[in-house]
Amino acid sequence: MTITLLFMAFLMGVVVWWLVKQTINIKPWVMDDGVLVGDVDAGVLSEPKAKTGLWVFLAVVTSMFCLFISAYAMRMKLGDWTPLPEPDLLWVNTGLLVLSSIALQWARNAAKQDRIDSLKVGLNVAGVLTIGFIVGQLFAWRQLVDDGYFLNSNPANAFFYLFTALHGLHILGGLVAWIRAVSRLWRGSDAAQVRLSVELCAVYWHFLLIVWLILFGLMLST
Repeated sequence: MTITLLFMAFLMGVVVWWLVKQTINIKPWVMDDGVLVGDVDAGVLSEPKAKTGLWVFLAVVTSMFCLFISAYAMRMKLGDWTPLPEPDLLWVNTGLLVLSSIALQWARNAAKQDRIDSLKVGLNVAGVLTIGFIVGQLFAWRQLVDDGYFLNSNPANAFFYLFTALHGLHILGGLVAWIRAVSRLWRGSDAAQVRLSVELCAVYWHFLLIVWLILFGLMLST
């Protein structure tokens, strides 16, 4: 089990490194005639700063989840640990999250190609699927509570609720950025004006999908 957890932590680190490599193409310290490359209008975060900010945030989130996974591994070795049955609904929720990540990647490609209609469709579909994921997670909680698997009745239950709650909160945070991108499109912005926001949302969704697959796989294996 320890080897499995170490492998998961290593895999998460590799994923973050790959996402950062794909996302940060401009060095924020590179100057061109005294102006930071990638700067945009005042009041709007420049491309290199936004991507660097995302990189820092993903690194922090990765460290946090790795710590919780380590705590999970240590706690499950004690005698009072009783694994709870994962609701079948979690498989449906996982499918929704996978599809939402695909839809955002589609929107990202549409933004790069200046296909505004496809961009709108991709963003809207991604948002609906993501909201469906959140609602599905709440229904999974309700199902477990109705079956008597309460938060304080067993350490395994507590970790399940902790993992799903933390992941859900990060999804909700991503939805805030998604809402801002969609609202800009509604106000008449073109694809170029929201391209960076859509790109960052897509990378963030891909990251959270990987995190969820690791957490879900971990809970299924115990």
